[in-house]
Amino acid sequence: MPVITTIEDLHRIYKRRVPKMFYDYCETGSWTEQTFRDNSSDFARIRLRQRVAVDMEGRSTATQMVGQDVAMPVALAPVGLTGMQAADGEIKAARAAEKFGVPFTLSTMSICSIEDVAAHTEKPFWFQLYVMRDQEYLANLIQRAKDARCSALVLTLDLQILGQRHKDLKNGLSAPPKMTLPTMANLATKWGWGLEMLQTKRRFFGNIIGHAKGVTDASSLVDWTAGNFDPRLDWSQVKKLKEDWGGKLILKGILDAEDAKRALDVGADAIVVSNHGGRQLDGALSSIRALPSILRAVGDQIEVHVDGGIRSGQDVLKAVALGAKGTYIGRAFIYGLGAMGEPGVTRALEVIHKELDTTMALCGRKNIAGLDRDILLVPKDFEGDWV
Repeated sequence: MPVITTIEDLHRIYKRRVPKMFYDYCETGSWTEQTFRDNSSDFARIRLRQRVAVDMEGRSTATQMVGQDVAMPVALAPVGLTGMQAADGEIKAARAAEKFGVPFTLSTMSICSIEDVAAHTEKPFWFQLYVMRDQEYLANLIQRAKDARCSALVLTLDLQILGQRHKDLKNGLSAPPKMTLPTMANLATKWGWGLEMLQTKRRFFGNIIGHAKGVTDASSLVDWTAGNFDPRLDWSQVKKLKEDWGGKLILKGILDAEDAKRALDVGADAIVVSNHGGRQLDGALSSIRALPSILRAVGDQIEVHVDGGIRSGQDVLKAVALGAKGTYIGRAFIYGLGAMGEPGVTRALEVIHKELDTTMALCGRKNIAGLDRDILLVPKDFEGDWV
């Protein structure tokens, strides 16, 4: 294994190894990609206070997210098409997360099915749900997550309407990839990826094909998916889904203080301050910039998590010091997965953990509970002065 010291090291290997359409799927935002860029650059605006002559022996990054013990305040975010970044990608990522001691979240739009991941892991994982028009499919999907002993349902609220991602359209994104001349030319340079894919049977959307009525192959899946994201999703339906699920519910896609308050009304256990990685509403605030106002709105009445732009342990520390109880990494673990499979995901987690632990120590803190805004230098205009 090459010497990996940063997430960017994994990113460079990932770019060389994975087909262009799946690299672009990961590395794209909607429209002008302003929010996609801001998610990362706004973290860089926050600086840290160095403290010295503090006893740093006996440090710990352990904490809890929705009542679950975690090795650090990080979960693997739900990422669609993970099984196209590497063969059996969801299984590999879930196993790495389980061994490391952090939650893994399986996407509705995964390649490996709920049952695939459950069969290859020992501990419960989280399941991310998109609300579909097909109510029978939706009910069955929730039951399948229950049967797999998923310990939390992550309900994504910000994808009722699909944001336009130019690169995906130009690449003709599909799973498995359609054999156009440009795609075949690119795949010819990705032998390692291709050989692994030939050895797995998991190349389609495992949670949908064979489970949704009339969806038996890739062509019927395209038509079904295009018309099934439910634009009618509202707070009354969110409340009903909470009741139907009956377990821990995490609402993902909260970017406004008023919506955070509504999450309290429906009895959610946690919210994720998120703009879908900059892939939905371009021009929205970065997640880290939106976080303080949401925390002021809900206080400690609900657990607040954050995702978007996290590429280092320092980013994790900044989010937690601002008040988040947990963070999610998406692209950071995908880089590792695409670069070197399960060991790559493990390496991404190791890099983030080491950066978090070392930075925490240099800021004069010994544990996650001790992280607070006092260790941060936040620009006065960080949240913006909007009219």
